[in-house]
Amino acid sequence: MADRTGIFAGDDPFVIARHWLAEAEQSEINDPNAIAMATVDAEGLPNVRMVLLKEIEDAAFVFYTNYNSAKGREIESTGKAAFVMHWKSLRRQVRVRGLVSREEGIKADEYYASRSLKSRLGAWASKQSEPLSSRTALMGEVAKVTAQQGPSPKRPPFWGGFRIVPVEIEFWADGPFRLHDRFVWRRESAQTPWSVTRLNP
Repeated sequence: MADRTGIFAGDDPFVIARHWLAEAEQSEINDPNAIAMATVDAEGLPNVRMVLLKEIEDAAFVFYTNYNSAKGREIESTGKAAFVMHWKSLRRQVRVRGLVSREEGIKADEYYASRSLKSRLGAWASKQSEPLSSRTALMGEVAKVTAQQGPSPKRPPFWGGFRIVPVEIEFWADGPFRLHDRFVWRRESAQTPWSVTRLNP
């Protein structure tokens, strides 16, 4: 598209997303990789929460969580998710909708091992999204798993990555008089080519 220039230019949306994230890393005060992740429950009621995006691969977006959490269960049920990254400092956002699969191999092991020891033990201790009687009970569970797992815990079998392979990516940038620039990349499946369309603000 002739007018897709400047920050929107390029033939690969994952490269554009990486460039935007790299810019945000220089300007956002906290967590430039934070995304608002949306899923739906068994009744079709939406859920949204903030998580940290850990990698933009050549064909997917990857984050890590407890598979037994509400988002983990909802993703497993539908195989679909959506998210938005929004950067106030850049006045830009990226929206993604796609199909989700687990990342529970070597890459998940490596990422888990790169986390602080307390975070690794916390992954073992937290029954994410389940009711908790008190913070004291949680810290007691941390003490218990610390004794059980020792100083080099392996990745829990219920904790790992999710890889979102998008069928839609929208790049949005603030414009004067609320005449924003929006370009959406769409495709039928992960195997089909992208089409790019400029949208009204």
